Amino acid sequence: MVRICERGVALIELVVSIVIVSIAAAAVLGLLSSTTQHSADAMVLSQAVSIAEAYLEEISLKSFADPDGVDGEAARIDFDDVDDYDGLVDVGAVDQFGNPLAALAAYTVFVTVTPSAALPAVPGADAARVDVRVSFASLVNLSLSGYKTRL
Repeated sequence: MVRICERGVALIELVVSIVIVSIAAAAVLGLLSSTTQHSADAMVLSQAVSIAEAYLEEISLKSFADPDGVDGEAARIDFDDVDDYDGLVDVGAVDQFGNPLAALAAYTVFVTVTPSAALPAVPGADAARVDVRVSFASLVNLSLSGYKTRL
């Protein structure tokens, strides 16, 4: 009886295994590429939230009514009541003194202040709703709202 030992791999087996390995590698690389493209999204969103919180805190610390009787101060450093912030648009986030923050120059901040009747037991004339909207290109369009009352 003659025994024939087969060693090696047939050409068709080699081609099939290469195709299978390439499909698996393409799937893994596609997943890594997708993850890499969106890896900064969380940081951009986190910065937008921090900017909105900072603006909202600055505004909420101001007086509800104008303390000096002069309404509509022109410069942000002179804003002394909540209503002064209505219509504020900062292209590039700035601090409360109006100094631009270079690392946050790509963000745009919009502020609106409107009378509010949404609070129970607080007359509409004694409450204002503050909306701060922060945008960053087409990635982020975040709104944060708060209320300031006279009481």
